Amino acid sequence: MELIREASALRQATDAVRADGATVGFVATMGALHDGHRALLRAARDRTDRVVVSIFVNPMQFDDPDDLARYPRDETRDLSMCKAEGAAVVWAPPVDEVYPLGVELAHPEPGEVGDLYEGAARPGHFAGVLLVVHRLFDVVGPCTAFFGEKDAQQLFLVRRMIEREPELDVAVVGCPTQREPDGLARSSRNAALTPDEREQAACLFLALTEAAERARAGVRDANTIVAVMAREIGATPLARLDYAAVVDEASFEPIGVLDRPARAIVAARFPSARLIDNIALPEPAR
Repeated sequence: MELIREASALRQATDAVRADGATVGFVATMGALHDGHRALLRAARDRTDRVVVSIFVNPMQFDDPDDLARYPRDETRDLSMCKAEGAAVVWAPPVDEVYPLGVELAHPEPGEVGDLYEGAARPGHFAGVLLVVHRLFDVVGPCTAFFGEKDAQQLFLVRRMIEREPELDVAVVGCPTQREPDGLARSSRNAALTPDEREQAACLFLALTEAAERARAGVRDANTIVAVMAREIGATPLARLDYAAVVDEASFEPIGVLDRPARAIVAARFPSARLIDNIALPEPAR
């Protein structure tokens, strides 16, 4: 496995792979890798010839400097996991390689969807996400990129960016959310939870499970399903509901009636961490 710091060296490496007729799989991370990332690496390894991983804590997507400072970092451990999962290259650049001085980078606009939900809770977050993802795609070059469905709004916005900029020549693959035995979505932020918080964090998946059960039973009113999720999370002592919503899969905008593919999304704040999760809502049982 090759460790690269410079953007130019990474592009040379990926160009060489493509020149040999091989395909590049790309997994963008902010480090603190866990089993969710491991699943992305395995998906990339199974579907492409050479896997490239980026490890970069993007300062442009944090609205709180303290949150940025607290974000977990362990490059040695991350590199070990990448090697164990068969990554060919890890790009772990300093900030000035991602955001070089004097270079005008593309700033894709998240649009109105970028101001909803995560965008409302973290102003400017998705502008920073799309900025760095566009830059990563530009450096890596034509590839298949693998993203987790846990960050559903992010995945939606990245896919829409690619649709609007086909010249990037990137195929985006969404991979299922990886969960702990009690259903909690795997996340780098889970490590910050206290034992009590960790136990109660299962309320997010419980809320989503109840939402899915109502949809499967034939409930079509989205507001009813939102109320079910809000009640479950609101009854958890250490959780403070940030939002609960049902969105259209095709537009990520809120809907009132489940008459098309839809997704339930939730976010909650605990004293030590803020967590998000989502689930696709099923069609009614026949």
